[in-house]
Amino acid sequence: LLFIACSDVSAFTTSLPTTWSQTAGTVRLQMAHASEQDAKKAIDVVVKALRSDAAAKKDLGNLKKVENVLGYGSPQAGKLAVRFNASFQKGGGGFLSFGTLGGNKKDDKKSNSKSSGNQRGTMVGQVKASVDQSTGKVLECSVFRDLGYGRSFNLKTR
Repeated sequence: LLFIACSDVSAFTTSLPTTWSQTAGTVRLQMAHASEQDAKKAIDVVVKALRSDAAAKKDLGNLKKVENVLGYGSPQAGKLAVRFNASFQKGGGGFLSFGTLGGNKKDDKKSNSKSSGNQRGTMVGQVKASVDQSTGKVLECSVFRDLGYGRSFNLKTR
């Protein structure tokens, strides 16, 4: 026995203000806009918060750099959401205490900080955060490890 219900209410309704055009038959959503400069400022605020938080440093390590910006937008007026990948590194040189994998100490003195041995222990996590546009404070921030399948870290916001 199969019942099919038909009505004017859609399961995919939006809470955003809409305008309906009878002649064109289209719906336009009026969303808050976010610029690239606003997103950069928000990312800088989130990075500063993660670098200064003792629990984040203990759990994730030091935030070394923002790898790439995955997206940004303004889901609500006055709130800016950002998502980006960042690399975190805990202390220590990893398995080997010297820079190169060959073990030649003469070569280690010549190697720079970007050698493969010094990059051990680096984790790239996906950061998802929301920032209040008027105050510039972080409203919520989560860092997902292991492509979101592992543990996550939630920054305590005040």
